[in-house]
Amino acid sequence: MTVVDTVLARIPAPLRGILLKHRELLKFAVVGATTFVIDNGIWYLLKLTILEDKPVTAKIIAVIIATIVSYVLNREWSFRTRGGRERTHEAALFFLFSGIAVGLYSAPVYVSRYWLHLEVPEVSRLVQEVADFTAGSIIGTLLAMFFRYWAFKRWVFPDELGNPRPHRFHDDPADEELGHP
Repeated sequence: MTVVDTVLARIPAPLRGILLKHRELLKFAVVGATTFVIDNGIWYLLKLTILEDKPVTAKIIAVIIATIVSYVLNREWSFRTRGGRERTHEAALFFLFSGIAVGLYSAPVYVSRYWLHLEVPEVSRLVQEVADFTAGSIIGTLLAMFFRYWAFKRWVFPDELGNPRPHRFHDDPADEELGHP
């Protein structure tokens, strides 16, 4: 029994149906949560050490690393039944839209630090860190997440190509239950 089977078996049937119906969005959210941890871990590691005076640069580096992980996880799990594009074309589109998302991630930190001046010495270190977290990890993440989900479904992994990739991993029982290959 897979982890997915175990989790689904414990969820009441009406809710299970809703989760199965929106499984792609849920998988995207799990990938997002994973990359959120990666992004913030790297961001704080960099901005509290070698890039202390360059929080926007630290955020961009962290987001780029998290984006590479996101591509692999989204391609092989979240959107594995979609697509059909040539891999290089798909990757180019993924990274193009993710590049736009880097701006969406970073813009709130830029506004917080350089327009609102929420940085030391104008404010305390605690206020600076709370403002950075709110701007970069909450507002920036939400803006980029909604944009990326929309762009990925629309252009990177579209259904209308009609050429889903063959499965290389264990088939998801949720796909079979909904009549997907």
